[in-house]
Amino acid sequence: MTGPALPRATLAEVAARAGVSKATASKVLNGRPGVSEETRRQVHQVIRELNYTPSTGPREATDHGTVHVVFDTIVNMYSPHVLDGVINAGRELGVDVVTSVLAPDGVIPDRSLGVDRIKEIAVRGHTGLIVVTTQLTGEEIATCENLGLPLVVIDPVNPLDERVISIGATNWAGGVQATRHLLGLGHTRIAFAGGAEHSVPGRERLHGYREALETAGIVPDPTLIRRGPFTSETGAEIGGYLLGLDEVPTAIFAASDAIAVGVIQVARSRGLRIPEDLSVVGFDDTYGAMWTDPPLTTVRQPLRQMGRVAARTLLDIADDKVPDSHHVQLATTLVVRDSTATPSASSRRSP
Repeated sequence: MTGPALPRATLAEVAARAGVSKATASKVLNGRPGVSEETRRQVHQVIRELNYTPSTGPREATDHGTVHVVFDTIVNMYSPHVLDGVINAGRELGVDVVTSVLAPDGVIPDRSLGVDRIKEIAVRGHTGLIVVTTQLTGEEIATCENLGLPLVVIDPVNPLDERVISIGATNWAGGVQATRHLLGLGHTRIAFAGGAEHSVPGRERLHGYREALETAGIVPDPTLIRRGPFTSETGAEIGGYLLGLDEVPTAIFAASDAIAVGVIQVARSRGLRIPEDLSVVGFDDTYGAMWTDPPLTTVRQPLRQMGRVAARTLLDIADDKVPDSHHVQLATTLVVRDSTATPSASSRRSP
């Protein structure tokens, strides 16, 4: 009779016994460069001693590093900017970039990345994984760790612990910038539109909005705060609600440019002029912001730079370099265009 099966060794155990990081052990396992021959020999010896086999099967070695980027959806104003930044960084650093999308039809999925998808990416021998505006579970994060797959998250939608490196913008400061701009023009009845309740960036922008109002001595009115996904459909729905109130807002701070576009569309359908009757501020400064009618005042987040920083950080992790910070936030900037102005007497009347 044979005894019970021994527990399968993990990559973490291989790394610990060899005295190297999991990233280094992963490099050796996948035949990637950047490891000394002595270290490579030592790790292979431990792999034999522990009879270690990756749970996903052997990974293929590649001549050139490949960064895998996962988006929740790419059918929006935001994602192409981020992808452009990752691709440019990959070109500069000599790595290939491949992408996958959870929702090719643009309908944001109510699900996380999935352990099976992470294992599929690991099997391909990719250098690491960048996850953009997509929910991650603790099990998925642990899977990346156990497989030695470096992970960086851009604009995480749910709170992440210190195991995960994240790249984002100063969303709270951006919310303050947008709201202070409207207050400076003389608006006092300012609404906030959008940002799903589970979204970390959305909550931060809302907190910045509240902070600016309270600093100005204005108590935020809960009837003027509405939440929803970062889509133009959300903007149209929230805009319809806000503009149907007995006392309409004179200005709306939208949590994304897409939401702002929806707000403007529904305002126009009700005969309102932008900015004479309603001022609108967006967030992102995407391609469409300067081509709205009128051009959109918005908070610029450095989306391309976020993609570049994410790619560089991922490769640093793969090379066993310790990041300076686990949560990198790049500065936002208010870009004033023609969708905001001093409130007029007519803008205080219900449409």
